[in-house]
Amino acid sequence: MKFVIAVITSLMMSTFMPVTVWAGSQSNQNAQISADRVVTFAKNVEKYAASQQARAFIIARVGRPEKDLPKGINYTHTAVAIYSDIKLNDGETVQGYAIHNLYQLDNARDKSQLVMDYPVDFFWGADTLKAGIIIPNETVQTRLIELYANGDDKKLHNKNYSVIANPFDSELQNCTEYTLDLLNAAIYQTTNRNQLKANAKAYFDPQPLDVSPLKLALGSMFVKDVATRDHDEKVQTTTFTTIYRYLDKFQLVNKGVSFYEDQHVVTL
Repeated sequence: MKFVIAVITSLMMSTFMPVTVWAGSQSNQNAQISADRVVTFAKNVEKYAASQQARAFIIARVGRPEKDLPKGINYTHTAVAIYSDIKLNDGETVQGYAIHNLYQLDNARDKSQLVMDYPVDFFWGADTLKAGIIIPNETVQTRLIELYANGDDKKLHNKNYSVIANPFDSELQNCTEYTLDLLNAAIYQTTNRNQLKANAKAYFDPQPLDVSPLKLALGSMFVKDVATRDHDEKVQTTTFTTIYRYLDKFQLVNKGVSFYEDQHVVTL
């Protein structure tokens, strides 16, 4: 019996690590890096985006050690940043980037909520000071801004969360699938979920997940935010990189880079 328990425990550990290790869609994370470095980095990300005349862009962070990230997963959380009027606590209004996130609930990891924060908040719990930045073309930027102004971003939110949500199915959602839904709503000018999923299936190439079916089955049994019921035989999901490739394939992107703490950039 002890041997059986040991085998099951080993399987569970080897299951949970590759499936959940890139999960980083939580707010209120503890700082892993000194506050002054995070603040400086966040300001530099804003300055870079502004220098590229980005009014709306896709932003991503690394919330786990990069060495632990599965193949094809380079970032752990993705959101939309929009240049906005921001009201400070003293009543003054300044201009900067507001970041619109889908975050998991702290007390219910299989549920999510929409939260607006700012670059310092966004990078506060980062494990590595590296930002993913995708700047869509001007038309997509304008439509994204209009989508948020109209409140249509809320129509696309599904509170049922899975870290490996299927981009072609509406049953579950994670932050990157939500970002893809927002982009497609801007591109196709519709919030009809059935139409958005049909268009995604026709044109979007997802990231296959290289995890054995047994591990995924065990993970879905024991980890609340790992669910596979929205997948068929092939498990695949949305990532920051697949979103970039999608926009680039259809010439809908102005720039895609990884932005580092020393301010050097690497083109995606």
